[in-house]
Amino acid sequence: MSTIRRPRKGSLQFWPRKRAGKFLPRVNWSSIISKKRLKGFICYKAGMASAYVKDDTPNSMTKGKNIIVPVTILECPPMKIFSVRFYKNNLVKTEVLAENPDKELKGKVKIPGKKTFSIEGVKDYDDLSIVCYSQAKKTGLKKTPDLSEIGLSGSLEEKLNFIKENLGKEINVFDIFERKNLVDIRGLTKGKGFSGPVKRFGIALKQHKSEKGRRRPGSLGPWHPARVTFRTPMAGQLGMFTRVIYNNSIIDLGNSQEKGKAEGKLKNIENYGNINTDYLIVRGSVQGPSKRQLLVTAPLRETKKQAKRAYELIELR
Repeated sequence: MSTIRRPRKGSLQFWPRKRAGKFLPRVNWSSIISKKRLKGFICYKAGMASAYVKDDTPNSMTKGKNIIVPVTILECPPMKIFSVRFYKNNLVKTEVLAENPDKELKGKVKIPGKKTFSIEGVKDYDDLSIVCYSQAKKTGLKKTPDLSEIGLSGSLEEKLNFIKENLGKEINVFDIFERKNLVDIRGLTKGKGFSGPVKRFGIALKQHKSEKGRRRPGSLGPWHPARVTFRTPMAGQLGMFTRVIYNNSIIDLGNSQEKGKAEGKLKNIENYGNINTDYLIVRGSVQGPSKRQLLVTAPLRETKKQAKRAYELIELR
């Protein structure tokens, strides 16, 4: 019988395997190209469902037929601009706060009493971005908003005009995304706490008569080097890791208050409740438990094949 060989499980690319420092991850906005002015949006995972759709994908085996696909429902309350960051040589030169931020922000960040700068007074910068916060109180989940820096596309003049137009105003998800668009979803996975090497790295169980336990590696390494390397599968933290789901197609988006196909279907979601604001319905699964805050961005590496996927929502089940 030949020797059984297989690659190790548990990617060494993600290291160290520890809990992430914050829920909404940092994003390299300069590498993301967007047709809209704003490159991302803060949302909350409501749960999964099955969507009854008509497949309009070219060259698909089920083209023109009605099929059922798994979908994830994301609630997207409106966002507001908290501050504007001006960059010089890839470093934050100045940050200007917006006027009259919501009172819920006082428990989240320190807001100075007086502002000493204005947008028009800042000069000599080569890039700018905005820090947005979600109006989480409108979802009914919580009152404390989530903040995240979001990049802008276009020239400096176009970015500045967009900021002036939207200061103090609500930014909706309809202003950024459309049906059949591809998006990337960034956030944290479910937290599973302290786990052993079998669950954490997928190592095989030892023979049932082995000494010193079955659910552990047979050896922690050689005599030399006389240390345990980071490649050795050992017990530790599992979950609460930052991950990105690439190229999710938007099947539908809308507002829960409007009458339409989704009327009455987005209520009493298990472990979540009702959708009270705008929502996105994306194909497939998304990382994290229900109520987890996520960052939906324009696609980093959109593929032609996935961009041609098209589904017409018939009924939400």
